[in-house]
Amino acid sequence: MAGQFEATIEIDRPIAEVFAFLADGENDPKFSPRVLRMAKSTDGPTAVGTVYASTVKDAGMKTQREFRITEFEPPSRIRWTEISKNLVTATEGGYDLAPTPEGGTRLRVFNVLEGHGIGKLIAGFALSAARRDADAFAQRIKAAVTAS
Repeated sequence: MAGQFEATIEIDRPIAEVFAFLADGENDPKFSPRVLRMAKSTDGPTAVGTVYASTVKDAGMKTQREFRITEFEPPSRIRWTEISKNLVTATEGGYDLAPTPEGGTRLRVFNVLEGHGIGKLIAGFALSAARRDADAFAQRIKAAVTAS
């Protein structure tokens, strides 16, 4: 079973500033409490092909995850895919950014989750939890960007 969750929020910061914050995957622990650690494992600035490695905690279990940037179009679009093999993975995720008339940024965040093997049995629960948290997740991104 695969499914998507998403949320949209307006942030009172210029699009370039929001993009720069989100392009640095090492900022993820600032807004995602499940991310315990995130580090870039490739050299150079974030671009297509950059890989980030993380340790996350879901339902009391720690897992190691790796994500590869698949699209990088400043200042409006970032896409990634999970390359690690876990029970439930983000087969695609991303940020879409657009300027607002007031000089802020409209941000859409999404992830497509898919279960693998026995993970197919729990993917629905993971997706349901992610959908319930989607708006709060977007609020946490807004708070982290605003605080940076």
